[in-house]
Order: sequence, then C-alpha cells, then structure tokens
Amino acid sequence: MLKKIMLGGIAALALAACGNEGGNSAAGSASAPAQEQAGSLLDRINNQGTIIVGTEGTYAPFTYHDDAGKLTGYDVEVTRAVAEKLGVKVDFKETQWDAMLAGLKAGRFDLVANQVSLTTPERQATFDKSAEYSYSGPMAVNRKEDDRIKTLADVKGLSSAQSLSSNYGEMAEKAGAKIVPVDGMAQALALVQQSRADFTFNDSLALLDYLKKTPDSGLKTAWTAGADQKLGSGFIANKGNDEALAKISGAVEELRADGTLKQLGEQFFGEDVSVK
Repeated sequence: MLKKIMLGGIAALALAACGNEGGNSAAGSASAPAQEQAGSLLDRINNQGTIIVGTEGTYAPFTYHDDAGKLTGYDVEVTRAVAEKLGVKVDFKETQWDAMLAGLKAGRFDLVANQVSLTTPERQATFDKSAEYSYSGPMAVNRKEDDRIKTLADVKGLSSAQSLSSNYGEMAEKAGAKIVPVDGMAQALALVQQSRADFTFNDSLALLDYLKKTPDSGLKTAWTAGADQKLGSGFIANKGNDEALAKISGAVEELRADGTLKQLGEQFFGEDVSVK
C-alpha cells in the first residue's frame, strides 16, 4: 500500500475534525455503516445515491485540509471527479490509517481512497482495486547532516519511524531497520527531526511535497527507488463488488482520457502522476 504512509503542507499534526462539507464528516462521527444503507454499492451508483469513502485527512498532498479547513488533496479531488462522472454524491469519513482497511472490511465505508496499492497477499485476498489513478515509489528521508544512507542496504540496523501496518513499515522491517511505531507521516517526520528515529520511508510524492513546502525542515532525501519500483494506487473495495468497481474504473479511465487526472497531478505535484 502506498501509504501509503504524512505531511507536505500539513496544517496540523493531529487528525482534523470537520463538519459536513459537500459530504465531508469528521472522524468518529455517527453514521450508519455503508452496508446498512439502502442497497449495495452498485445500487447506490446505479441509483445516483451517496457512496461513503474512507480517507485519512492528514496525508498531504493526497488527503488533507487546506488553510480554510476544507478536505482536499489529489485522492480527494480524484474521488470527487469520479463521483461527478458517476452522478453520485460522496461522503468522506476521516479515520486513522491503521483503522482504515478494518473499517472497510467491517462495512463502515464503501471505498477507501488513500494511496492504496494492495501489495500484500493478505490484502489481495480481502479487497479489490479499481483502475489506478496515480503511480509513485518509496523514498527515505533523514536529517541533512546524516550521510549514512546512500543505498537501500544502508538502512540495516538504523531506526525507522513507521506506521506498523503500512507497506513502508513492512519495507523497513524487510531491510533490517528497527521500527519506531508512529500513527502517520507527520509524527514520523517529527521523530526524525528530533533524532528519535534515523529515517522514515514514505511515498516519494508526499515527501517531495513536504520538502518543497518546508525547506527549513532540516531533512533531506536520503534514497529514492528506481522507476521499476513504482506502484499504482486506486480505489479499494471489499471483494464482491466487481460490477461497481468496473463502473468506477470506467470513470477513472474517462478522467485519464479527458485530461482531468493530468490536470490534478499538475495541480498537486507539478506533473502528471497518473502515468508510470
């Protein structure tokens, strides 16, 4: 999962709470599970109803709150564009990363939009993914004065601030790093700045966005994966939603063809991230 696991213009280090804004709602707010609402996900799409989408809200530039408090970001705006293509409304539910897929499995969300790539067999056995709307790869950042990391092998024995259930936590463990558990990217970067962790792995786009927007962070790029390691992220749904995902994938491909994905990529990253 590309968290897929986060900052880059993050306005707060804690989960933001917001009222309903075009279908936004705060984490922990009361709502009926998606599976208890009228009909299936396919029914709600066909009947132009409301779909519930789980996202973090603290993972810039993919899902975060702008200076006015509005939920935005690449994944959020792609979701809104897909919803417009399908003629449905979207209700975003913000939650911590570690609880997101569990919430999807439990039926609290119809979809997850949070830079998920479904890389593990366990997740692939439980969830399905739509057509991919972005591609990126892993990157490591550390303190500017620390020159110990030049290759992936150099992280062995170093401490890495990571969310335990993320792809990047798995990557750090596999590379032989010692894991310092965190809730998300914002906390991970803070621990590296404070010398409480040596480095952190995360998505290259999120980290580059952060480094660009906070040039005085004291952090730098330590290592970046090659192009052959790029993964694609899409909307994630529980197994058994093939027809609904086909419609969602069709909308994603329409947005790729009409230039919407390119435009959103340039808006948030300065380049089209919907192609490898």
